[in-house]
Amino acid sequence: MTFNVTKLSPRLGSEVGIGRDELLAGTHTEQIRELLQDRGVLVFRDIDFSDDEMKSFAKTLGDIEHGTSYPEGVFKVTFDPGHNPEGLTYLKGTLEWHIDRTDLDVPPLGSMLTPRVIAPEGGQTEFASTYAAYEDLPDEEKRRLDGLEVEHRAEAAISKRVENPSPEQVAMWRKNPPKKHPMVWHHRSGRKSLLLGCTASKVVGMSDRESDVLLEELMEWSQRPEFVYRHEWQPGDLVVWDNTGTMHRVIPFDENCGRRLHRVTLEGVESIKAVA
Repeated sequence: MTFNVTKLSPRLGSEVGIGRDELLAGTHTEQIRELLQDRGVLVFRDIDFSDDEMKSFAKTLGDIEHGTSYPEGVFKVTFDPGHNPEGLTYLKGTLEWHIDRTDLDVPPLGSMLTPRVIAPEGGQTEFASTYAAYEDLPDEEKRRLDGLEVEHRAEAAISKRVENPSPEQVAMWRKNPPKKHPMVWHHRSGRKSLLLGCTASKVVGMSDRESDVLLEELMEWSQRPEFVYRHEWQPGDLVVWDNTGTMHRVIPFDENCGRRLHRVTLEGVESIKAVA
């Protein structure tokens, strides 16, 4: 099959026409890597990968991340405790805009998802380009933001969606200490992106009021329609996104519907503080 690319929105997202065998063989690995960096989100239709096949494809793009709750490299994104006992503890935060693992100096390069059970209503995944959000800022605002640092807390993401958390839940959210990152990520490629999302809890050196106003303004700016792509899940889909320049969130859905997607994550290769 020919490698066909169709833009899904002007600033973010492309659908790639390619056969599943070619994906597994790594026939177009370099093209896919370049396209992922350029377009942020790649959609492959009718691929219908098994977990093992998704891991095999992921290995053509980079090293796979393995976690304590998913030692085999496949994480089940679901509120169904039969498939993910910790889903209700952690995954509530995915309803908010976020970049994965801002508690690390080197966050994951990207992730991929394929659906196993699709929500009958809601449950779409939205992506927002933090590259485009930065690039469209006025020059004066870019200069102002470039020297700022932001404190990121995992708890800030989850606590917005969990009412009356137990002491055990709070302790689990706080097991990773706060992390300070630049507001603007200077990438090795020379591009810059905003490092935002619901984990961004405080701008260092500002009053709480000043910090809240600035972060709210930037989040509102970053959600402008021209920066966002909403993915409507279909059976057989495979969606890959660049975690270093793209925020994402899930649209609310019935948490008892059994919605389940399987995710493979690519290990990070670039420190947020890599470029001065």
